[in-house]
Amino acid sequence: MFPSRVMLLTTVSVLLAGSALAADEEVFSGPQVGEPITPFVARQVLGAKANQEFDLVRQADGKPLVMIFVHKVTRPSLGLTRGIMSYAATRAKDGLTAGIVFLSGDVTETENWMKRAAHAIPGKVPVGIYDAGREGPGAYGLNRNVTLTVLVAKENEVTANFALVQPSAQADGPKIARAVVDVLGGGPVPTLEQLGLMRGRANAKQRPARMQDPRLDSLLRAVIQKTASEEEVQAAAAAVEAYAKKNAAAGERIGQITNNIIKAGKLENYGTPAAQKVLTRWAKEFAPATDRPSEPE
Repeated sequence: MFPSRVMLLTTVSVLLAGSALAADEEVFSGPQVGEPITPFVARQVLGAKANQEFDLVRQADGKPLVMIFVHKVTRPSLGLTRGIMSYAATRAKDGLTAGIVFLSGDVTETENWMKRAAHAIPGKVPVGIYDAGREGPGAYGLNRNVTLTVLVAKENEVTANFALVQPSAQADGPKIARAVVDVLGGGPVPTLEQLGLMRGRANAKQRPARMQDPRLDSLLRAVIQKTASEEEVQAAAAAVEAYAKKNAAAGERIGQITNNIIKAGKLENYGTPAAQKVLTRWAKEFAPATDRPSEPE
């Protein structure tokens, strides 16, 4: 028994040591520093150019470029993407090209989600999807097991590569911002506050006050009337959805309200069973992007 126990302990120790080493291994995704980037086509999903193809590499034409491949949608990945790309948009006048490319195994579902979450995605840079599969452009060798791949380039060569499994706005934001500043010739690096990546109260001060929308409030009250028939609930819900379709901020608020209700376990307090089904559906359809930890596939 004793030798077997020693052997078992030794085996476990070796496995644990191997796991620790594996955890410390550097993760790679995409072309590395000094390697070339090649043109590829994505399709824009949001904005006035929706459904038009674009090629960030050709658009940059050798000038500074930063592009983010989104492999998985999480609160940290979207927050970091939003901060970096919002900053990148301010440097367009300095010759910087920037864009976001979502990778997915289910293009239709991801495209629909992107449209619902448009309010949470930077709107001043091209935002698109790669239609040919979740692996991304074949020549890039992207790693589907990471969450974000961030490439900074100039003269069609990578100058910085960030393969992020667990993105951190506070840890990764300044590093990526530094790489962007460097490729533009140097200068001051934006702070976390300037990137919009501050946590807690410091960042809350920068956020606009919660939207006041009497029209939306009135429409929502009609949905949750305790005396409403199922037909009346459906008609009221259709009016809300029509309003949200024309008003992205309203859609965001619907997502916040319905998710807060469900997370608090108070759904049964709102309206009839028919209304509760509508609220549950809205919690998914209008979910704030930063509350969607699922992979777009």
